Amino acid sequence: MVLTGASAGVGRATARMLAQRGDRLALLARNEEALAAAVRECERAGATALAIPTDVADHEQVEAAAERAERELGEIDVWINDAMASVFAPVHEIAPEEFRRVTEVTYLGQVYGTMAALRRMRPRDRGAIVNVGSALAYRGIPLQSAYCGSKFAIRGFTDSLRTELMHDGSNVKVTMVHLPGLNTTQFGLVRTRLPRTPRPVAPVYQPEIAAQGIVWASEHPERRELWVGASTVMTILGNKVAPWFADWYLAKTGYKGQQTDEPADEHRRHTDYLEAPVPGDHGSHGSFDDEAKTRSPQLWLARHRRAVAATAIAGALAAAGGAALAEK
Repeated sequence: MVLTGASAGVGRATARMLAQRGDRLALLARNEEALAAAVRECERAGATALAIPTDVADHEQVEAAAERAERELGEIDVWINDAMASVFAPVHEIAPEEFRRVTEVTYLGQVYGTMAALRRMRPRDRGAIVNVGSALAYRGIPLQSAYCGSKFAIRGFTDSLRTELMHDGSNVKVTMVHLPGLNTTQFGLVRTRLPRTPRPVAPVYQPEIAAQGIVWASEHPERRELWVGASTVMTILGNKVAPWFADWYLAKTGYKGQQTDEPADEHRRHTDYLEAPVPGDHGSHGSFDDEAKTRSPQLWLARHRRAVAATAIAGALAAAGGAALAEK
């Protein structure tokens, strides 16, 4: 299993969950201190874990990481693309080089990871690639244009790749997991020009919910997409039905809904993660534990939808049969 963005947030939570199964894990991220901590967590859970410091925006580093992972851990069965970056600011306040960096990490990082995986999986005709998306891959919101654009691009890229693999009759599978607002460390590390401290869009879920979805998708790569969290479902479907209403609603609420009441640190721009990792081990949880949801009934239903549908059909048939007997 290769996992990018493994040092913090969703990636860190996913690494712990994979480790509980005893998988051999190659953990990719830039922050060497945090990667070492992630390796220790995985090893305590009984897994074999290898830290590979990697900037996913550099395709040569990604390719080298894939080569090392196979050399030291064996053939890659699953590649999970989770690394991301963002800038919280209106479009007119984001510099061209910032747009480029967010795109290189969030979009091209997944492209490069997928390409490295395909070079190894296609000749063997097996393997699974999990690309981590977002509700924001379907619905752009204010103040995160670079991130939203990158997530939209990942969805288009993944759809194209899926059809190519289907055309070739390949047994390599690719799936996407779309996530809601999460209580991760990124809101304390992200570059921002907002007057107040950034926060995730409510309702907020713990990163372990996202990890559950990602791990499940890695086991069921035949599923085209997995939507995690009721808010993700509502965002995607609502935007399909009434995008004009979403425009109006986000214009009114999107600024306030992505900021706390705490003033932003004036020096934050010089201590964010965009160009280089922030020193230290930041773990997986942010500062919103008090409001973050620890369960998602929607995710359970999404993972068991066939059984739920079969039960519903059986119940309907039983009810119809009972009604027919009553009439007789």
